[in-house]
Amino acid sequence: MTEKRIAEQHHKTFESIRLLDSEGNEFWIARQLAKVLEYSEYRHFQPVIERAKEACRNSGHATEDHFEDVLEMVEIGSGAKRQINDIRLSRYACYLIVQNGDPSKPVIANGQSYFALQTRRQELNDNEAFTRLSENDKRLAIRNELTEHNKHLAAAAKDAGVETPLDYAIFQDHGYKGLYGGRGAKEIHAIKGLKKSQKILDHMGSTELAANLFRATQTEEKLRRDKVSGKQKANQTHFEVGKKVRQTIDELGGTMPEALPTPEKSIQQIENAKKKLEKKP
Repeated sequence: MTEKRIAEQHHKTFESIRLLDSEGNEFWIARQLAKVLEYSEYRHFQPVIERAKEACRNSGHATEDHFEDVLEMVEIGSGAKRQINDIRLSRYACYLIVQNGDPSKPVIANGQSYFALQTRRQELNDNEAFTRLSENDKRLAIRNELTEHNKHLAAAAKDAGVETPLDYAIFQDHGYKGLYGGRGAKEIHAIKGLKKSQKILDHMGSTELAANLFRATQTEEKLRRDKVSGKQKANQTHFEVGKKVRQTIDELGGTMPEALPTPEKSIQQIENAKKKLEKKP
């Protein structure tokens, strides 16, 4: 079975154990997730949950909002049942769990892409103010967020050994090649019909920007989590994350980033137009 088919199968499995409560809130059950993530015994999975809870606290979220202790009834044979302790998990909790799982397992790696992208989508959908924004305002919001995250990515890359401006340009190109099916910055410029001086990110729609934001945040996390050391390993990490984002977009039936339309107006043009409007009495 190909890597893509395995990933598709894993993503379908994560969806198959997704549950909804009476109010339509989605959740997962820890013991079911442990089996899907190929932990032979639940006790081996519990330390992963504890690390995820710690990550949740460190990020400023209340653990009880995402990890809810529950009692589940299980059959023990001959029709008899007994109660066992379990945990009701939010999508964010699942995301933290797979981030703290064994990355050498393909199912964990695929879980990271699945829950990360779905969590990001949910965050955007839950933000009513964001969903009411026009396309241009969405572009501005994501572009500003991406500018900030690129600073964190640059710092993580520097810690990994990507030191000079040329090193960083090569590092960024690897991320683009992963996300854009082998196309680097030069090819993306050509596809969009841009001049060399024009920035690619300033000529993307909100969907394409969101894919690149996801690439940047996940690469930064992976560089730090895996303690990546050396330029070549950092470049390969960026490429692999970009490739995984592309694969996930494909599995969800999305449009490949290079096939998305280039907006007529750049980010600078939108910002200038907004400034002119603000100056008007």
